[in-house]
Amino acid sequence: MDYSERVAKAVRYFWKVRTQQHEKQGTTTGKKDAGNRSAVTGGKHLDGFIKLLMELLFEAGLPETSVHTAATTLPGYFRPTKNWDLVVVVDGVLLASIEFKAHIGPSFGNNFNNRVEEALGNSTDLLTAYREGKFKPSQRPWLGWLMLLEETPEIYCAGSRR
Repeated sequence: MDYSERVAKAVRYFWKVRTQQHEKQGTTTGKKDAGNRSAVTGGKHLDGFIKLLMELLFEAGLPETSVHTAATTLPGYFRPTKNWDLVVVVDGVLLASIEFKAHIGPSFGNNFNNRVEEALGNSTDLLTAYREGKFKPSQRPWLGWLMLLEETPEIYCAGSRR
């Protein structure tokens, strides 16, 4: 099945919301995050991808009541809880938890390491909590990490100094 148009729509939504958040931040308070941070601290820029994944889950037969984007706090092992972006629960059993992240220049080198550590830490925390019995007896949950990566010449030079 070809999902290219649906993914392209989510990408367009990402850039549109990112731009709007950057332009809007600080208009009422006068305070604006430094650099490009203002474009992402609003938190809605990846909603197009969340919506796309939800549609795919519904098309696969999961009921709408099993896919959550609001009540997504799960227990952890190394920390008490973690809020995930999307959680799938059927009959009280956690089937999946998914994070959505974007990686946009110019700091690819530093930020990429942070994202890798975040992905590994989140999954280790949740799977250790599962192994230690923090979830009702069930199959091991599926963990997902969707990262939108900007394609720019800088991405290919992330490890080099200019």
